[in-house]
This record gives sequence, C-alpha cells and structure tokens, in this order.
Amino acid sequence: MSPSPDRAAIVAEARSWIGTPYRHQASLKGAGCDCLGLVRGVWRNCVGAEPESPPAYTPDWAERSGAETLLEAARRWLVEIDLAAREPGDVMLFRPFANGPTKHCGILTAPGRLTHAYWGRAVCETSLTPWWIGRLVATFQFPSYVN
Repeated sequence: MSPSPDRAAIVAEARSWIGTPYRHQASLKGAGCDCLGLVRGVWRNCVGAEPESPPAYTPDWAERSGAETLLEAARRWLVEIDLAAREPGDVMLFRPFANGPTKHCGILTAPGRLTHAYWGRAVCETSLTPWWIGRLVATFQFPSYVN
C-alpha cells in the first residue's frame, strides 16, 4: 500500500462530517458516529470498501481488555509514519489517559487542527493543543487503494 496522494479529498471529506452527532459504534454522516466511525466513513468515501468490520465494543472496551485493539487495527490497514511527519489528511491515534490504552482517533485537517468525534459532542474541528500532542501515540496515512 502506498500513501494516498489526495490529502485535500480526505480533509474535505472529514470536514463534511462536522456536526454529525456522537453515536457510539455508528458511522453514518449526518446521523451519528464515534471517532472510529468518522475514520471508517472517510475511508469508505476516499479509499473504498472497509477492509474489516469492527467488532462490537462497549465504551470501556479498551480499559476492560487491556489490548491495543485500535492501534493494532490501524497498523493492519493504514500506513504508519513518524509522528513529526504528520500532514493534513493523516489519521492520528491518542491515549486519552497517560497510562491507559490507545482509544481515540481523529484526522488532521489543517496544521494544528484535528477533526474528531467524542462522547457528548458532535464531530468537530478543534485545536491540536499540547494536551492532545502529549497523548499522541501514532500517526498514519490512508492507503491509496484497497479492494
């Protein structure tokens, strides 16, 4: 898999989800999504069919299992890059609690701007503050094409 050359399309697609209400496990623009659902929706519209279906998961899935499920799935299907090499259109994974699991993701939509969905809010574009940078675990590019 090679990195996607069309970052502008990825950014535009991610931003088109802004205002979609937060809905756990959902991935339907305008109706509802969670952070993974946003990335899945951008994948479907910019890359192609999803390569795997996510398993059912509870809001505390990562804490309960202790596994790095989100990070492992990202490494299976996305192209990992150096944290400092991130550019708009890249997927960023975060560890919300310092010693906790990786369980949040979003898409860099401009230098210092993150589009993501999180509990209690609609999809939004926010500043990539030092708090977020301090919790950044990995950065990925979308692949150019997947059957």
